[in-house]
Amino acid sequence: MSEKENIHRTTIGGQALIEGIMMKGPEKTAMAVRTKEGEIVIEEKENKQRKWYNKAPFIRGTINFVSQLLDGYYYLSRSAELSGMADDDGEEEMSKFEKWLDDKFGDKIMGVIMTIAMIFGIALAILLFVFVPTWLFMLVQYLVGTAADLSPFQSLFEGILKIAIFITYMWIVSKTESIRRTYEYHGAEHKTIACYEHGLELTVDNVKPQIRFHPRCGTSFIFLVLLISILIYSIFPITNQMFIDTFAVSEGLAMILRVSSKILLLPVIVSISYEVIRLAGRYDNILTKIISAPGLWLQRLTTKEPDDSEIEAAIAAMNAVIPEDKESDKW
Repeated sequence: MSEKENIHRTTIGGQALIEGIMMKGPEKTAMAVRTKEGEIVIEEKENKQRKWYNKAPFIRGTINFVSQLLDGYYYLSRSAELSGMADDDGEEEMSKFEKWLDDKFGDKIMGVIMTIAMIFGIALAILLFVFVPTWLFMLVQYLVGTAADLSPFQSLFEGILKIAIFITYMWIVSKTESIRRTYEYHGAEHKTIACYEHGLELTVDNVKPQIRFHPRCGTSFIFLVLLISILIYSIFPITNQMFIDTFAVSEGLAMILRVSSKILLLPVIVSISYEVIRLAGRYDNILTKIISAPGLWLQRLTTKEPDDSEIEAAIAAMNAVIPEDKESDKW
């Protein structure tokens, strides 16, 4: 494999926030958020020293993913405060429950809300991408009856269904005004990173022409997790029938055992996906282009063309995390 030439492949990555961008570099993490007054507020913090498990192949994937997920929710919550979104309904009369939350948590209320939202989000993801596909397969098998044993195709059926659910969800939320604006910031993040990687000065005019799709995007990563899960479960099939034949359990218990097994195997799939997307981001050949293609296509839904103000926020966050020694952020 040959590394991409004439491009400084950076480790700097980001996340779209509410009216802003978070960028994480090798030394610092910075968030740039535009307030209601139109000003860009920048907050920076030093990164924690990376441990051995943050660097070890096939171990770092799950650990870094969880860490990024927690950081992402923190910055999303903080951006809601800085942008003024948390005050949008301040003039409306609060319910008893809202008053209790305000009295109990005060200024930390947005953090509490975002934590609750994260918990519900994880629960919803498990429901949609684990329980629903398994339940639908059992329903189809029941309708088919003894006419055909579909168990050899269970992993493929569920995998295709998960991808369909994921794409449909992304398409639906992209139609809402607030999410569309977040997707514009997502596009600004990618364009700014691309501008930096091509060695250009970070200005609005230089960022605008850059491509808004990036192989190391979180959207591509999640899609890759879904694809690799299909591959692994096809090679090592874990079907309801397997548990029934092995342990002589009921259909209901077999479903619970299968779902539990898939949840336990999720860290393995995430770790493999992490290593694959690192290769796709570093090398440029036919194989990595094939690997990156589905995720890059999906980014047409999750990124939109940004305006100048959104690009300005992305540049502000990027400038704050670029290290003095550019070799230290080389991918």
